[in-house]
Amino acid sequence: MKVALVHDYLKEYGGAERVLEALYDIFPDAPIYTSVYLPAFLGPHKERFKNYRVKTSWAQYIPFKAKLISPLRLLSPLLFRSFDFSEFDVVITSATGAYFPNTLQKGKAKLICYCHTPPRYLYGYATARQWKSHFLLRIIGETLNHFLRMVDFNVSKNVDQYIANSEEVKSRIQKFYRKDAVVIYPPVLFPIQKDSRQRDYFLTGGRLAAAKHVDVIVKACTELGVPLKVFGKAFAGYGEALQKDAGKTVEFLGEVSDEEKYELMRGAKAFLFASEDEDFGITPVEAMGQGTPVIAYRSGGVKETVIENKTGLFFDQLKYKSLMEKLKEFDSKKIKSDDCRHQALKFSLKNFEKNINAIVAGKNN
Repeated sequence: MKVALVHDYLKEYGGAERVLEALYDIFPDAPIYTSVYLPAFLGPHKERFKNYRVKTSWAQYIPFKAKLISPLRLLSPLLFRSFDFSEFDVVITSATGAYFPNTLQKGKAKLICYCHTPPRYLYGYATARQWKSHFLLRIIGETLNHFLRMVDFNVSKNVDQYIANSEEVKSRIQKFYRKDAVVIYPPVLFPIQKDSRQRDYFLTGGRLAAAKHVDVIVKACTELGVPLKVFGKAFAGYGEALQKDAGKTVEFLGEVSDEEKYELMRGAKAFLFASEDEDFGITPVEAMGQGTPVIAYRSGGVKETVIENKTGLFFDQLKYKSLMEKLKEFDSKKIKSDDCRHQALKFSLKNFEKNINAIVAGKNN
């Protein structure tokens, strides 16, 4: 079968892009169709897609396109309908909820959507930008979103098979699209390497955006005076706010390579995670893969990956004092590194590949 892969846009590198890479590993002959490809913005990951067959839309030729990613979502149905998929048997979209790639004209192809989440900004979930705090923007945004929700629902009818990246997202697909989905957890890749070093700091990081609530973590560690390392690219001015509130025990590392990230995880007492309504959450699983327990806000997909009191702890209020109580309670000696690694292995590339191939072959729907 001839397979094509479709992704919203390639300008950032996170969990959705890791899934795209895994899909490409399964289907190495498949071209990747995307609205725009901007490797210069991928930081230490800018080389990752250079040997892939990436095909961009006409938006690639728009001046200042890097600054127009958000407005371009209004044109995204036109962008993806401009592609010709008539030669393919299967089209797999990796949909992050930012654009509407499922508007494509699938022809005879079976359209499979690996859904990371329905658009968060349309359905009231926390987003990177706090646009609702501005009165005028809120009025304009809510008006546009009313019509975009209708577009999104109609687009969902074009999908033949939904795959959800977690039970959390499966419930959202059922709620907003009235469609069933098969859950296939994302593949979480990490080196299996034990480490005997003294674990002497806490760690957090990834995509530093408002919805991730890294500010709660920074505040808690600052108040307690405990060492915290923060890695990742800050989004929409969020980094300046974090550094302003950080005490002397907090260190910001910026973007790091995968190797540096795993090294940081192996040296951490625990990985701290405060994301709100997280779709799945790859970094907590990566941390467990390095034998590192997780202390997370009890919300979203992370509830499916972290086993309370065995591979980590949960705090129940999205406030720094709630996290502080868990940090005081936390005793790393009560959590076994081998239990953390064993849990992480459940989210393997082998399981992902087996389940994706079954869906494509029509054996699991």
